[in-house]
Amino acid sequence: MKDFLNDIFKYHYFYNKKLVAEFGTHQEKIPQSTFNLFCHCLNAHQIWNARILAEEKLEVHQLHHLKDLPQLIEATHAKTLQIINEFDLAQLITYQNSKGKDFSNSVRDILFHIANHYTHHKGQIIADFRRNKIEPLVTDYIFYKRQD
Repeated sequence: MKDFLNDIFKYHYFYNKKLVAEFGTHQEKIPQSTFNLFCHCLNAHQIWNARILAEEKLEVHQLHHLKDLPQLIEATHAKTLQIINEFDLAQLITYQNSKGKDFSNSVRDILFHIANHYTHHKGQIIADFRRNKIEPLVTDYIFYKRQD
């Protein structure tokens, strides 16, 4: 399971870096709301990592400068790999959601949620690219695996 999770997060890391490049190339054509959604994805990833590691969290809708995203992607990916490699995936993590309500979930479930959250919103981002006449990246996992 840990090998699989490492691979899934390597996949998201790969496409997050590519999306940053696309945002840079097409800044004038991409709506602010699309960029905001990408920031939200990165923030949510960092927030979940911070919940597991008991660290300081970003705000869920915090906006970033495009130039700062590569560093955020690197740091968040490194923390996720640390979690995968150092934590028991069955370990329960107790945390508060953004409304202050307490919950507990396993590290495995949290990591799957992060990956699934990325997939959901990347689909929205790709649709936004198409609506704005930008040829979108092909981000399907199987296409990524074919590159190996």
